[in-house]
Amino acid sequence: MTGNVSGKHQHAIDRFWHNYLSILEKNSVPKKSRQWYRKHLEEYIAAHPGVKLQRHTARFIDDYLNAKGRLKNLKEWQFRQIVDALRLVFCQLIHPEWAESYDWHHWRAYARELEPDHPSLLHDANPSMVVASSNNPLLIRFRDKYTDAHNAFIKTIRVRRMAAKTESTYLHWLLRFFQFHKWRDILNLDQKAVTSYLEFLALERKVSASTQKIALNSLVFFYREVLGHNIDSLFTFTKASAPRRLPTVLSQDEMRRLLAALNGRSKLMASLMYGTGMRVMECVRLRVQDIDFDYLQITVRQGKGGKDRVVPLPDKLIPDIKKSLVEVRQLHTEDLAQGYGETLLPTALSRKLGTAIKTWPWQFVFPATRLAMDYSTGKMRRHHIHQTSLQKAIRNAARATDIHKRVTSHTLRHSFATHLLESGKDIRLIQELLGHADVTTTMIYTHVVKKGGLAVPSPLDNL
Repeated sequence: MTGNVSGKHQHAIDRFWHNYLSILEKNSVPKKSRQWYRKHLEEYIAAHPGVKLQRHTARFIDDYLNAKGRLKNLKEWQFRQIVDALRLVFCQLIHPEWAESYDWHHWRAYARELEPDHPSLLHDANPSMVVASSNNPLLIRFRDKYTDAHNAFIKTIRVRRMAAKTESTYLHWLLRFFQFHKWRDILNLDQKAVTSYLEFLALERKVSASTQKIALNSLVFFYREVLGHNIDSLFTFTKASAPRRLPTVLSQDEMRRLLAALNGRSKLMASLMYGTGMRVMECVRLRVQDIDFDYLQITVRQGKGGKDRVVPLPDKLIPDIKKSLVEVRQLHTEDLAQGYGETLLPTALSRKLGTAIKTWPWQFVFPATRLAMDYSTGKMRRHHIHQTSLQKAIRNAARATDIHKRVTSHTLRHSFATHLLESGKDIRLIQELLGHADVTTTMIYTHVVKKGGLAVPSPLDNL
């Protein structure tokens, strides 16, 4: 009798794995990956002995993935594979009530590690490194051929505390410039070499005026500030045309549809960006202490140009933010119990504040779903989520709602400013909320709020 029951049990197990492998095939999981999906699921089942999959709840998934996210040697793609393996078994084989509404996207999207040259890591996590490691062959050649000039460029731009994004952009155009001139000796690259490259961009590459200007600024900075050369007579070159571009703005109805198409943390972050006018990097780098619930405001630290500013905290989002912070704090408490819990602080503050590196107020509001190695210190830290996860979610939501505009994360900021103008708010107030240095930058939104072309009714409407 025992052998008969055992045989039935084994038959049920075989049928389960047959069905699971069929689901993997139906979902186009590569054949070579299916054995790993099965292995991940076997490990999950082994971690919950005596509890049938039908009795598992969302909390089982949370606890398991949080534990996996703290493993040092687990790569990002492996973590995503584990999430997929569990999603497929629960959503397409077990079918518990909670599975379809569970935020699987949260685990997959926010597991991505920050690159060594990411703005959050380049200056803070790697203060002693001249430059982050890179596999870019042009950058490697720049370092090898012009070592002194490269080091001088990096040190100059960091002594001046220029933004990491600016450093990355300037470096990009320097590499293009040297490649264009076939890596000639810097002493032979005079103003004529700069002029010929800028004209090449305008005439051959047909870049926009703003792109050409960025390339010009990069080269001017390198020659004037790094090499100490006078290039005042440089501006006699063919300039790219500069057509005026109006920002893409969503109507309030389109904005409602876009936010409705999002869910989970993506919806909260997108709502926060629209409700405050924050840039995407300003949103993902928010820390707990930056949110002031009593004064209904958020302090944006180190925005564009290194400036701080204050933006309004949408009253409608307070319950969702507080609920999210409860979950984040629980995650932080578990990290501390496992011997982790450190966050990334600016270099000077990490020395000055010491143990603040593990305190709750300094934690990111939107942390990654897994720990990541800081290779400059050898420590495991939980950084903020990667901004591309949110950007991709917003683009996908725009497509799903059939909005026929080019929608990006920055579109939310444009819509914030435009809708404030439409409601009668002063342009100077909007300038301050956006953090613009010059009001002329903010004035671009006055051209968007007009109904029809220059607020002129079409003659067709009078027929």
